[in-house]
Amino acid sequence: MEKTRRPIVVAGIDTEIGKTVISAIICEALKADYWKPVQAGELHLTDADKVRLLTNQHSTNIHPEGVRLAHPMSPHAAADLEDIHIDLANLTVPKTANQLVIELAGGLMVPLNHRKLNIDLLEQWQFPVVLVSKYYLGNINHTLLSWQLLKDRNIPFLGFVFNGKKNQATFDVILEYTKAPCLLEVNLHEEVDATMIQHYAEKFAKEEMKHKLKTA
Repeated sequence: MEKTRRPIVVAGIDTEIGKTVISAIICEALKADYWKPVQAGELHLTDADKVRLLTNQHSTNIHPEGVRLAHPMSPHAAADLEDIHIDLANLTVPKTANQLVIELAGGLMVPLNHRKLNIDLLEQWQFPVVLVSKYYLGNINHTLLSWQLLKDRNIPFLGFVFNGKKNQATFDVILEYTKAPCLLEVNLHEEVDATMIQHYAEKFAKEEMKHKLKTA
């Protein structure tokens, strides 16, 4: 019997970084399932819906969100408006025979309630993390702070995915400082569709073979 694979968490250095598209790419590359613990806003077209549209539905099973919130804001604030308390103990990871990709809501320090943050959830789970970094002024600081936080909390780290038009100096200093691998480079200014997802999934799969992400 094949050993159960630990889920992979897709986290970002900020909001609007491209986590959902990167999650779809990884799902397609690894023939993995997808789950988002907390969805805040856009309930008419959730991140799970977007992944479903972008991936092969025969290989990727989309699991229902742990919590669905109507307002597009920090989960703790959206939950307050709906008189909901997000209890980390109730965010039960779906059971699946496939690899599972988990997409966080926002960055590592986003509050889920008035006492607990995304990083606390990661510390509880101890699942390996892929960190999505987007090129913009200030992203070195945000990327290194996020990486350092994962390191300080002893959370397993798989590597970076970089999004956007490449800045070589930024790319080099992040990898030099962290000694962590780049798993994929994407440019989400391109049209995002299933063909684009498949293209990058093939690239990610080659890195997966190199870094053995499935057995992380």
